[in-house]
Amino acid sequence: MKTPRPTKHAPPKTARAAKQAAPESAPPPVSGRARKGNNTSGAVIGFEEKLWLAADKLRGSLDPAEYKHVVLGLIFLKYISDAFELRHAAIVVEGDDPEDIDQYAAENVFWVPPKARWSALQKNAKLPSIGQDIDKAMDAIEQANESLRQTLPSGFARPALDKHRLGELIDLLSGVELHDPENPTKDILGRVYEYFLAKFASAEAGSAETSTPRSRWCAPWSR
Repeated sequence: MKTPRPTKHAPPKTARAAKQAAPESAPPPVSGRARKGNNTSGAVIGFEEKLWLAADKLRGSLDPAEYKHVVLGLIFLKYISDAFELRHAAIVVEGDDPEDIDQYAAENVFWVPPKARWSALQKNAKLPSIGQDIDKAMDAIEQANESLRQTLPSGFARPALDKHRLGELIDLLSGVELHDPENPTKDILGRVYEYFLAKFASAEAGSAETSTPRSRWCAPWSR
């Protein structure tokens, strides 16, 4: 088992693609925008807080400094997987090969191998092997995208991480919309990251992690 390494980078400053529709089994979406048919419009104020409260309930006794890398790592994995699936669908409509890696690189979309895609992880969320599945997904994505090498978190299979809670966290994030097709420049992912970092800093109270700047989490993840 690999030794866990800290997540070092922040989310992209701009969301380049729209959301992927959540599977039917996914929990109700926690979104930065209202879905069509809802009684609300525009940004849903406080959605970051709702997401935080739900995610924090799944932390259990895990130290905030450790849980931070678990949650933020999965949020980023969900983000790039959704962007990949959106591009995948567009390529199919265009009549091209959706498994052609160059089709994604041309649009600055990270390539996500089949077993690393969010839909595959959600399918296995209730299995005791989910930690290993996530570690393999992170490794596969790093290998497929040179700019992500040595940047993604690992150690999801470690014994200290409750696999049942980990599966519940995946189900929770499956209902999160991090892309807004009606406003592609809207930094929903950035809002979630900033809010979670502030909350984790507060929870860690006084540790060295409390002063983690956003710039420390940037670079390779930005597209």
